[in-house]
Amino acid sequence: MNRIIPLILAVALFMEQMDSTVIATALPTIAHDLNVGPITLKLALTSYMVALAIFIPISGWMADKFGAKTIFRLAIGVFMVGSLFCAVSGSLTEFVLSRFLQGMGGAMMTPVGRLVLLRTTDRKELVSAMALLTIPALLGPLTGPPVGGFITTYFSWHWIFLINIPIGVAGIVLSSIYLPVIETTNPPAMDVRGFILSSVAASGVVFGVSVISLPALPPTIGIASILTGIVAGVLYVIHARRHPAPILDFKIFQNTTFRITSVSGTIFRISTGAIPFLMPLMLQIGFGLNAFQSGMVTFAGAIGAITTKFIAKRMFAATGFKTTLIVASVVGAFTTAANALFVPETPHAIIISVLVVSGFARSFFFTGSNALSYSEIDNNQASQATSMSSVLQQISLALGVAFAATILEVSAALTGSHLQLADFHLAFVIVAAFSLLALIPLFRLDKNAGEAISGHRPKIR
Repeated sequence: MNRIIPLILAVALFMEQMDSTVIATALPTIAHDLNVGPITLKLALTSYMVALAIFIPISGWMADKFGAKTIFRLAIGVFMVGSLFCAVSGSLTEFVLSRFLQGMGGAMMTPVGRLVLLRTTDRKELVSAMALLTIPALLGPLTGPPVGGFITTYFSWHWIFLINIPIGVAGIVLSSIYLPVIETTNPPAMDVRGFILSSVAASGVVFGVSVISLPALPPTIGIASILTGIVAGVLYVIHARRHPAPILDFKIFQNTTFRITSVSGTIFRISTGAIPFLMPLMLQIGFGLNAFQSGMVTFAGAIGAITTKFIAKRMFAATGFKTTLIVASVVGAFTTAANALFVPETPHAIIISVLVVSGFARSFFFTGSNALSYSEIDNNQASQATSMSSVLQQISLALGVAFAATILEVSAALTGSHLQLADFHLAFVIVAAFSLLALIPLFRLDKNAGEAISGHRPKIR
C-alpha cells in the first residue's frame, strides 16, 4: 500500500479535528481578551459546526466538478486563512466569522480526503488505509485539551491557530507532489434547491443542539432551530425523490452494507461524541483537577487508538468484520460504563488503563465500520457516499454533546443542586447503554460481509 497518500490526508484531517477541540480549553482566556463571557464565546464553536453542516453536502459535487486534489488543497488553504483570521481577531464578531471560515475549509477536507483515498486505494488495502485515516478523528478530541491547555498556559492562545499555518503549507506542498490527479467526472448541474434545503436541515439541527448543549443563547432559539431543520429535512427528502441528481442522494442507502454500517456507526458515534465532553468535566468538577491535568489523563485513549493501526488488518482478516465490530461495540460500551466507577481516590493508573482499552475498542469499531461501509461502493458513488457519511458524522457528534449535556442538566435539576460526581456517573451509564443499540443493525450483517477487503474466509463445516 502507498502509505504516503493516507498519511498526507491524515495529517490534514488531524489539524482540523484537533483544532475543533483545542479551542474549548482556551475559551475562558480568549473570552477575557475579547471582553466577552465564556458562554457567549461558545458561539464560535457553534459557528464552526454550522459551517461544516452547510458545506459538507456540496463537497462531493465540487470534487467531481473541479477535481478532488484541487478541492482538497483549496480546503486546506481556506482553513489556513480562517486560522490566521482567528489569531488576529479583536472582537467577538470577527472571531465567530473567522471560525465560520475555518469550518468552510474543514467541511471540504474530511469528505474530499476520504474521496481521494477511495479513488486511489485498492479495495484490498482499504482496511489499512482507513486505520491511518481514522486515527485523526480519535486523536483530535483527546489531544485537543492538553495541547490547548499547554499553549494557553505557557504561550498565548493565538498560537492555537497560528500553528495551523506551517502544517497547512506542508499539507498543500505534499499534496501537490504526492497526491495523484483524479479525473473529474463532469457531474450534472448543481442541485441548488437541494443544497439550500440540505444546508438548512443539517445546520438547523447542528445549531439547535449546540445551543441547547452549550447555552450561549436562549434554549427556545435552539428548539426553534431544530424544528426548522427537521421541516427542511422533510422538504429535502421530498425534493430528492423527484430530482434526477440530488446533492445528497438517498439511493446510496439501497446498498445494504452501507446502510447498516451508517446506522450502527451513527448510534455509536453519538455515544463517542459524548465522552470527550463528559470526561474532562468530570475530572475537573468531580475530581478537582485543572484543565491541563485532566487533558493529560484523557490523552491516554490515544494510545489505544494508535495501537489499532498496527493490527487492524490482521484482526479483520482473522475474525471478519461482523464479529470484530460486535465485540468492539460491546467492549466500548462496558469501558464507557466503567467510567461511572471512578472516584477521586481511584488510582490514575486504573483510569488510564480503562481509557486505553476504550480508545482501542472505539478505534477498531470506526476503522472497521468506515472500511466496510465503502467496501461495495464504486467510484461513481464514492462522492455521494463520502458526503453522506460526513453529514451523518457531524450531526451525530453534535447530538452526542447535546445528549450528554441534557443528561447532566436533568440529573442536576432532579437533585436540586449543582453538578455532582453522581451526575457524571449517571451520564456515563446512560451513554454506555445507548451505545449498545449499535449492535442491533450489526446483527443483520452477513457473516461474510466485506470478506473481499478483509481477507477473512469463514471455516466451512
